[in-house]
Amino acid sequence: MISNKPEAGRSRKRKNSPHARQPSSENKQSQDDSVTQLLGVTISAIHITKDIVPINLAKGILGTIANILTIAQSVIKNKSDFQAIANKCETIRKILERVTKDATEDDMRGDLGHALSQLNKSVDHMNREVTLKKEQKIWRRLFSVTIDSDQIAAWEKDLDRVIALFNFEVIVRIATNTERLVSRLNITSVNTLKYRPAEPPSRPAMMYGRNDLVAELTNLIVNDEHIALIGPGGMGKSSVAKAIINEPLVTKKFADRRFFVAYDGLDPSTITLETFMTRFAGALGIEIAGTDPVRQISAFLRSAGALVVLDNAETFEEASASSALKIPPAIADIANIPGVILILTSRSRRNAPNVRWITKDIPPLDLSSAQATFFQIYQHTSYSEAREDIRDLLKELDFHPLSINILANAAQQNGWSPATLLKRWNDRHSKVLDAGKGKLQSLSDTMQLSLSSPSIQDLGEDGRRALAIIAFLPQGLNENVAGDLLPSLPEVDAICDVLCMQSLVYRQDNFIKVLAPVRHYVRDSLQAPDSTCLHNMSTFYYRAIQRCSKERDFYAKTLISDHLNIEHVVAFNLAYIPGNEEETYAACQQFLERLEWHLPRPTTLSLAISDIVENSSTWTLKANCLSSLAQLYNALSQLAEASQAFQAAETLYLTAGDPESMAHSLITRADLLRCQGRFIQSQNLLEHLQHSNSWVSLSEAMKTRAWFFLDMARMYTFTVSADELFLKTMEDRSLGLSSKIWHWQAKFYHGGDAVQVNMHFKDLFTQHESTANARTLEDLLQGLAEVAFCEGRLSEAMDFLQKIIEMDGQSAEGALWSTVWKANVMSKQGDYDLARELIREALKPFQLFALRNARTFLHQSYGSACIELTAGECDRAESYFTATIEACDMQSNLMSKAFSIRGLGEIAFAHSDSALATQRFKETLSLCAEIGVPPQHLYSCFPFHTLPDNFKGWTLFLEDMSSFANYTK
Repeated sequence: MISNKPEAGRSRKRKNSPHARQPSSENKQSQDDSVTQLLGVTISAIHITKDIVPINLAKGILGTIANILTIAQSVIKNKSDFQAIANKCETIRKILERVTKDATEDDMRGDLGHALSQLNKSVDHMNREVTLKKEQKIWRRLFSVTIDSDQIAAWEKDLDRVIALFNFEVIVRIATNTERLVSRLNITSVNTLKYRPAEPPSRPAMMYGRNDLVAELTNLIVNDEHIALIGPGGMGKSSVAKAIINEPLVTKKFADRRFFVAYDGLDPSTITLETFMTRFAGALGIEIAGTDPVRQISAFLRSAGALVVLDNAETFEEASASSALKIPPAIADIANIPGVILILTSRSRRNAPNVRWITKDIPPLDLSSAQATFFQIYQHTSYSEAREDIRDLLKELDFHPLSINILANAAQQNGWSPATLLKRWNDRHSKVLDAGKGKLQSLSDTMQLSLSSPSIQDLGEDGRRALAIIAFLPQGLNENVAGDLLPSLPEVDAICDVLCMQSLVYRQDNFIKVLAPVRHYVRDSLQAPDSTCLHNMSTFYYRAIQRCSKERDFYAKTLISDHLNIEHVVAFNLAYIPGNEEETYAACQQFLERLEWHLPRPTTLSLAISDIVENSSTWTLKANCLSSLAQLYNALSQLAEASQAFQAAETLYLTAGDPESMAHSLITRADLLRCQGRFIQSQNLLEHLQHSNSWVSLSEAMKTRAWFFLDMARMYTFTVSADELFLKTMEDRSLGLSSKIWHWQAKFYHGGDAVQVNMHFKDLFTQHESTANARTLEDLLQGLAEVAFCEGRLSEAMDFLQKIIEMDGQSAEGALWSTVWKANVMSKQGDYDLARELIREALKPFQLFALRNARTFLHQSYGSACIELTAGECDRAESYFTATIEACDMQSNLMSKAFSIRGLGEIAFAHSDSALATQRFKETLSLCAEIGVPPQHLYSCFPFHTLPDNFKGWTLFLEDMSSFANYTK
């Protein structure tokens, strides 16, 4: 606006003078828009004041002023010229409210009546002129052109004259007493400040990972949608709301009609509708009076569009019963005002009904944003130096924004190194997150706000018991079995609903869960799960374990769905609950066995088992747990850990006087060594058993089992004639058929007549096709496939392997291995691309299996290397061989490592690198000695692992090692 006062040292020019400097069209439009909003605010305030002043003449004056401003707002074109008038009208409104407070009609006989009469004449004169212009249909043109600054200045001067009548002396004379006047003036000085709308808070200076969310919500706001931002304390709801109200699209639409009403710091049990409305009005910059605050605030908001944030809404959503009935309808009334948009932030989901909220749960940060937040505060080390350690710590916090902020500030302020910070966390957990006072600096304080809400308090002790259980269980509480799991909490479903309503817990995949910071707080600061609930859970889970079979029945599904919870309960009982050791040890053993059946994965029970105190009452029980643990390790290809667990179990079984169980573990351990290609070690272990004192105590069935696996090891070492292998076990009821298969398999591996072997395999298959188990039939089909492959009947070999693949529902491992072998055979026919595709496609149905079993990776990687070598792609083959060797080192697998190093030697030989080829073949030779396989028989028992015939480096090396270098020059 151009000032009405002359600038220093310059003569005043009229605005309409051709020599006057005119504002740009853009600036003029901006000024007009600003005045339009000012007029709207002033009109709303005048209507509110009109309703509360006790003097009828004052009511009439205010009505006239409102009419003048309304005409100006709706008709005037160059509204910026009318700003001074609007300002003086606002001054008059304040004066009338102040001087008429507690006044009566008797006060109109004195100076107050005179001043009001003069004011009434002035505004009536202005109103007549403005109304006349409008009625003559020339108001718009004359006001902007004819009624120039001199006319407007005359109106301003007349209003100044009247306002001067309301001076201090007049007010004093009309006051009923001086004390009441002073009191009123003091109140007025305070209330005058309240009439100024509070500036909306600025955008948070440090907010990461919320841009997409803010953009999404902003789009909803500018499209007139009401939004409820829901989440537990410290999730960043208020920060998101502050970011939204500062978005350019929002500021453009709502300008200075953006209001932020904060309801934190109030006691929900004492909040009333009046308290709610007073806070609301304070943020709007108005003061409410009378008995209908909703109507007064609504009148103000109707004057123009507005965006209102109701922050920390859980405070009034948890209000007392009487207020709870009044506040939601008030919010609904305000939400229904055209142009008024609400953003509500709350820990509670009990949002006002009859409002079409779009509810948005505020998620935790992602890893990148969590790290950015932490290192923006923490400056004692670089991001690159501490990234790994801090990343794991942030994961433990579930990327909870407030916890990250508190933790980073604590580390920064205390000068902790990353190592010290990790130690503090490991020692104190949630106590580290109590770095200060208030909900923004203390996890404890923000948790107490939630726990002290009336809804949570109404749950009583059962609410805390349920929360303790949910925090205790790693997966949270399974809703589908909650009632059966916790019969001592009959209202557990209703309790969980309330906890979820208050954002203390959340629902995910049929589980009631808590965020990690909440879990740590509950575990550290609240009561532990009570003994009754722990007993309830143990009873339910132990029964599910005991009744679980290999079929996917109810109990198997319960074990699969709650496996982490079951594991935690078993571990807790092993460590802390005396008196039921036998039941818990049995549950531990059975759980590990069922886990191997249905969901093979690493387990945390290994530490709990190792901590079991060993005495005469626990030797066998602990050994049983170790044995089941070893079997699980075996399924996960953790063969070294499996061997250690079996060996520990063997010692305990011997101590307990149970040689039979000891032998079972030892034989299984020996076969694990065989699977790693450690044939000599396997053979020695079993021979040592046969010469031990325990041998005579073993049952015939166990001795037969020992002989069978001993012959399996000796088959690979070629230390015994194939004619002698598996003869001792052929008549056994359980191992007889397998012994016959492997007897002829050994004959074939040792150079026997392929035709004769093939005939026996076919006869056995015909005899037992309908009675043998799947694994035995796969062994027969594998034998037929190997014979066909070695005789060059490649299509027939692939047919036999395909039959194994089609049995994958019974033996997934056999199907996967057979698929890789089939691809290898296919590459021998020249179908390289098809062979590669077959391996890729074959792995898809078994992704879980492949991930948990490293043996499958070794098999697939080595098979891919063979295919690439057959295709002449030596570089690709070299990469696969190298990857296989690295995996073999991790798995202690000597056989696949020997195959792969020989493969690298062949590639070096093909590239005429004599030194490298010699080195690789010597390494292979050394591995053969460690394995126990004669070098010339490296592939004899592994037909599908052989390399293409055109790679002859290994053969030449074995024929004449001393002069091998001459062949590669």
